[in-house]
Amino acid sequence: VQLQASGGGLVQTGGSLRLSCAASGRTFSTVVMGWFRQAPGKEREFVAAISGMGAVTRYGDSVRGRFTISRDNAKNTVYLQMNSLKPEDTAVYYCAAVPLLTSSLPTGRYEYNYWGQGTLVTVSS
Repeated sequence: VQLQASGGGLVQTGGSLRLSCAASGRTFSTVVMGWFRQAPGKEREFVAAISGMGAVTRYGDSVRGRFTISRDNAKNTVYLQMNSLKPEDTAVYYCAAVPLLTSSLPTGRYEYNYWGQGTLVTVSS
């Protein structure tokens, strides 16, 4: 699976951004997709995940209620809509994938096999 993330940029506190991750190389609907982020000097953190058909989602505590993950299997793309952004959301955001048919979505970085290149999100105060 090849992943290409996009959509990062500079936004003010309280603003919104939508990240996209285009996938290729495998039947997309059989792949759990996730978003992680990594701020300078910090560990890579789980943000959100979505099941292959989009019926199940899971969020990290720090983003729940502000971020929404979704997918369009016809376009082989997963999205991360980020609202009410805070300076602490500043990080490089990575999309990740694991071929898995499950509703028990993984949250550990080592549970994902494939990674995109990352896109930088900067939230100014």
